Amino acid sequence: MTAEHTRLVAALRELRAGAGLSLAALAERTAYSKSSWERYLNGKSLPPRQAVRELCRLANEPDGRLLALWEIAESHWSGRAVAPAPAPPTDESPRPQPQEAPPPAGTGRRRRGGSRLLVVLASAYTVIVGGATALLFLLLPDSESQEDEPLQASVPFSLAPQCHGAACEGRDPMRLICGLGPDTLASYPTATGAHVELRYSKKCGASWARIWGTEIGDRVDVTAGGPTHSVRIRNKDDAATFIYTEMTEVRPGSTVRACFRPASADGERECFEARVGGAATTTQLPSPPVASGSRE
Repeated sequence: MTAEHTRLVAALRELRAGAGLSLAALAERTAYSKSSWERYLNGKSLPPRQAVRELCRLANEPDGRLLALWEIAESHWSGRAVAPAPAPPTDESPRPQPQEAPPPAGTGRRRRGGSRLLVVLASAYTVIVGGATALLFLLLPDSESQEDEPLQASVPFSLAPQCHGAACEGRDPMRLICGLGPDTLASYPTATGAHVELRYSKKCGASWARIWGTEIGDRVDVTAGGPTHSVRIRNKDDAATFIYTEMTEVRPGSTVRACFRPASADGERECFEARVGGAATTTQLPSPPVASGSRE
């Protein structure tokens, strides 16, 4: 399983957990069976593109980012993501080829025999590897009841978080598998129609902001008393999906603050905060005054 496939699985599991959808509910409301969803969400097989879209629809989330992750994972899964062939030389004039001396008498048969031996060895290797791979998949558990359990030790990758606390500071929550089933500390609708959420992973000891429904140029900052991490909506693809800030270290009792800055010149900064370990609440903060002729 590639790193790209792992990121896709983590995002799908986060989306499903956030929407509170069981495997039975997914099977009932989509064209894919319960056992199929179990394989997709545990990384045993790559889900079809339509299955990703259906999960986004049920979770009421834009599908742009998940489909982008799927495209990358599928290209590696199918082998299409290969290095391009080297470009031909710019000088198109034919070049003389060195003349190869004829092989000594009696060597032709040995060469053909050696090539034939290499082909036989390569074929045997392919059969052995293929058989081992097939055996591995046969041995993998396929229980439909394992909805939220971690993957078995026989699978050569892990969906466990890859950092904790200070080690997560300034890093991507999705890439570090912290975005798998996080808590929502607070949700805030802005005056422009964008939505900002403060997310928190207890396993990672980190928090970050998530934003969607945005316009190009919008920005959100997040801090928990330490460094401030920001993300800006750069293009229409960003505006069509949900975007994350980098993570900031938090502990139980920490106060996390997010500030939304709209792209429009006359828009005001909107800030809110929430406390880690408390009830999911939103405390809107007054925006600081902006000096005349300037804007933060």
